[in-house]
Amino acid sequence: MTQPEATKSTLGFTRIAVGIDFSPSSGHALEVARARFPGATLRLLHVTDARVTATPDLMGGMTPAMPDPSLLQTLEHADMGRLNELVMDGEEAELLVGDPVTGLLDAAQHWGAELLVVGTHAKGSLEHFFLGSTAEKLVARSPIPVLTVRLGQ
Repeated sequence: MTQPEATKSTLGFTRIAVGIDFSPSSGHALEVARARFPGATLRLLHVTDARVTATPDLMGGMTPAMPDPSLLQTLEHADMGRLNELVMDGEEAELLVGDPVTGLLDAAQHWGAELLVVGTHAKGSLEHFFLGSTAEKLVARSPIPVLTVRLGQ
């Protein structure tokens, strides 16, 4: 076994993407990633959900709710500020815009993450029926392992 292989096998995951949505559960997931994977490079990923500026239409698609792109720019700016407050020395951050599931998966793969860590939310049954769980969708679609972390009850 060569030295780099030995180092990787003893340390476990070395490149870990952490999905951040600024909720208490994603904050807890970040804490878990930092505690459980010391020495790994963490990349905090946040997706500004572009769907906030759209509403569902009768045909099953989305219709822009407001033609002013400044709303999305304002959200991006605010989200980047919040993301930068979470990043510690040696960590990286990336802000994306779009669908959270697709954005997280694409960014994690593009960066070469070996693990994706996300927090889970307790949702009401009606909300879960209509929207599903982002964490469930990530687990179902991800080609890399996903660690879901639930905030204590």
